[in-house]
Amino acid sequence: MTGSTHQNELLLFTVLLQLIVMIGAARVMHGLFRRMGQPGVVGEIVAGLLLGPSLFGYFFPGVSLALFGAKPEPAITVLSQIGLILLMFQIGIEFEFDRLKMPRLQRATIAVALASILAPFLAGIGIGQLSAASLAPGIDPLVYSLFCGVAVAITAVPILGRILGEYGLTRSDVGIVAISAAAVNDVVGWLLLAGIAAFAAAQLSVAYLVVHLGGLALFLFALRFVAAPLCDRLVARLPLKDGAIPPHLLAILLIVIFALALCTFALGIFAIFGGFAAGLLFHRNRPLVEAWHAQVGQFVLVFFLPIFFTFTGLRTNLLGLSSALELAWLAAVCLIAVLAKIIPVYFAGRANGLAHHESITLGALMNTRGLMELIVLNVGYDLGFLPRSMFTTLVVMAVVTTVMTGPILRALHDMRAHPPHIPQAPTQLCGAQERP
Repeated sequence: MTGSTHQNELLLFTVLLQLIVMIGAARVMHGLFRRMGQPGVVGEIVAGLLLGPSLFGYFFPGVSLALFGAKPEPAITVLSQIGLILLMFQIGIEFEFDRLKMPRLQRATIAVALASILAPFLAGIGIGQLSAASLAPGIDPLVYSLFCGVAVAITAVPILGRILGEYGLTRSDVGIVAISAAAVNDVVGWLLLAGIAAFAAAQLSVAYLVVHLGGLALFLFALRFVAAPLCDRLVARLPLKDGAIPPHLLAILLIVIFALALCTFALGIFAIFGGFAAGLLFHRNRPLVEAWHAQVGQFVLVFFLPIFFTFTGLRTNLLGLSSALELAWLAAVCLIAVLAKIIPVYFAGRANGLAHHESITLGALMNTRGLMELIVLNVGYDLGFLPRSMFTTLVVMAVVTTVMTGPILRALHDMRAHPPHIPQAPTQLCGAQERP
């Protein structure tokens, strides 16, 4: 066996061992968190964090170094990025923009979407401006603050959809408004992130920025008026067979996904946006969406997603937040992120005809960040505009805001089912009984 062959075999052995650990840990934590009443994906996120320096690397540094190395293997890094591209495609095809056309809920959806974007985005920028000097010295404070703004503003559509299903809210008014507003939130969030990434890559060069944003505008125009009709014709020419995607169509889908990923990479806004754009091209064909989930979607979630979560976990050291200043910022960021979502969304719901209970539920749902947040944070970290301490802080915030959604919904449900008994004064002492 030659030296290069031995190295390849050793690399394969290491990567296979890493995959066994990552997938196994994700499944175990998925089941555990499901038993605790949390979405399984939250357990997978926690599994990724526990495999990093926050737990496994801290108590077993030698084993962790031997298994994962000082930094993730190039193969794991590439697999995590391919997984993200495919995952973003799935997120794109899950969008149901038709719900935004419902006249009765359209105004509420728009108001909630704006409230869930603007207030948290401004709050995040404020966090960035105040913390830049102490937590991000040497980093452009404007770009750093903008990334903080997007990170606080984002809402996780995939996890939100699962929560709505688990609590039977999918077809309720509050569920329709929540998932529709979250869809708008994510589209605006990705556009903001793309613009900020282009702005950051431009290094304050106006000419470079104009060229790339112009290229992005041309790309979006071509998607809407050229690619979308062609994709509709493609699906019509290669229909599903017994509810399954034929091999030729599946191959073309993968080619389109990766080709658009190359386009967005060339535009300087990261390849993952190409996967998201490809999903938007096919989201109208619901049979194709269901067939993709049945054939490919589960594999992406079970195989690729744990790789991404571990990739994030290896970069996150919760124990690194040890100073009083960092811990104070952690508490402040979590508090501000929660309040900046729930309060504006609550008032937007109340102003558009939703009841008190529905508006609070809506605020709790829109506070869910989870997976989408982690994608945003990794983009900012890779660009070098989020230092490790703030990266870790925002990862914790993403987990906290996602984990708290389930308990809030259960508490609201219990209050509705068993309202507290308030003794009424005798009618002759207080006059006519007040309306409840």
